[in-house]
Amino acid sequence: MEETKRATTTVGLLCSDGVILAAEMRASMGNLVANKEVEKILKIQDHLGITTAGGAGDAQALARVMKAQLALYEIQRGRKIGIEGAATLLGNILQNNKWLPYFVQILMGGYDTKPRLYSLDMSGSIFEEKSTSTGSGSPVAFGVLEDKFKENKPVKDNLIIAVKAIKAAIERDVYCGGKINVAVIDKKGFRKLTEKEINELT
Repeated sequence: MEETKRATTTVGLLCSDGVILAAEMRASMGNLVANKEVEKILKIQDHLGITTAGGAGDAQALARVMKAQLALYEIQRGRKIGIEGAATLLGNILQNNKWLPYFVQILMGGYDTKPRLYSLDMSGSIFEEKSTSTGSGSPVAFGVLEDKFKENKPVKDNLIIAVKAIKAAIERDVYCGGKINVAVIDKKGFRKLTEKEINELT
């Protein structure tokens, strides 16, 4: 049976002033490196982003559905959806498709009245998180997070921890690799770090 393209390790950290989403950029197809620069951190709205691990096609399709649904919500209600509401919507979409599931693990981070971070699985389960990881390299990333992450610290203090967690997964998990990608979502909105900013953290 033909292997599907799969994205691998992502990390989410809840900070006192925002959310950090981080990921490496390799997509694997069995033992083949199918793509070296896959975007696993996707902006859904200005105040909301997701990370994707699992089937790359499923994750991209879900992102398109969420962008359309949240744009419709904004038109109908005249305001952006809250992060908890967006997580509930995505959980419902996943639950409604559990018999023909999206093979994904999703982290959703955003900022409405405060920073929020959720993890969702293919069955539609939703968990609010402070620090978490998904994908094949997550056992390695969790080791770094358990050792280094401290709650209620600002984004600037936790950026290096997110990068270290992804870097450790790249070094130990054969399905991880490529560049490291990092996004911050705070009061100012969704922003991806430049390659120079990320290199300064490694």
